[in-house]
Amino acid sequence: MTDSQPWPRIAVVGAGAVGGYFGGLLARAGAPVTMIGRLPFVEAVKKNGLFLDTVQFQEKVHVEAATAIDTVRGAEVVLFCVKTTDNAATARAIAPLLSKGAIILSMQNGVDNVEQIRAGAGIDALPSVVYVAASIPEPGRVKHVGRGDLVIGPKKEKTERIAALFSRANVPCRISENIEGELWTKLVWNCALNAVSALGHAKYGQIAGSADAWKVVEAAVYEVLAVARAANIHPPGLEDPKAALAGALKIATQMAEALSSTAQDMNRGKLTEIDSLNGYVSRRGAELGVPTPVNHALYALVKLAEGRS
Repeated sequence: MTDSQPWPRIAVVGAGAVGGYFGGLLARAGAPVTMIGRLPFVEAVKKNGLFLDTVQFQEKVHVEAATAIDTVRGAEVVLFCVKTTDNAATARAIAPLLSKGAIILSMQNGVDNVEQIRAGAGIDALPSVVYVAASIPEPGRVKHVGRGDLVIGPKKEKTERIAALFSRANVPCRISENIEGELWTKLVWNCALNAVSALGHAKYGQIAGSADAWKVVEAAVYEVLAVARAANIHPPGLEDPKAALAGALKIATQMAEALSSTAQDMNRGKLTEIDSLNGYVSRRGAELGVPTPVNHALYALVKLAEGRS
């Protein structure tokens, strides 16, 4: 995609921190973007625009916003950013509205979203691995404190089109031939840090600075890698568990001021995605005969804290 080509019409389904950040950057670069979200977000964006408060710039961006899911009609690219708990219902809602040839990109935590979306409505979505520390401190405002890059794959026409789209908006987007492994790399970091951040009411930097908390992180990381090995999945660069732990420390340091998405959900009284993170590892470990006591404990404690054990 060159700068002279017309932008595709883009819809963000589930406009939260991730959809707001990446959809906002696409809109800032000139793409026609419609964000589909909850009423407070939509009202704020319609009134004042979308405010991007990033580590590089602070700027108000014009985007269309709507609460109605049928606004997805006519979109050529759909950023699928709903919580994993809403996968099936959202997929069923958008399936009859999608244009022929529309590209649906799952931009979610977890490793099995594409399978859930396909099972829910027969939609063949593309997987992506999202690395960004962002939040919505108030409706219509995205606060970005770290990273902001994507991994997609494998290499084919659709993934090349998506990579070109984001690159045009100055969003780093890498194509990998081992996207399953890349998804598990992100799962390692999520399982290491998300629940600990939520249960400890701690930013990533605080976790990195606590020797006792880091023992929990270490055990969780090693369990996820053991499950990956049993499933014959190869997260790139994480063959050595010590390297994996060093990677978790790097993430925690890079995003020192970030609260995990799990912590943000709990602070707002929302259901978390823990079933797709430590809960997924616990279930997969049980299927494969791999013990995962720390991941199961983190999962169970977050469920208790949510009030739905």
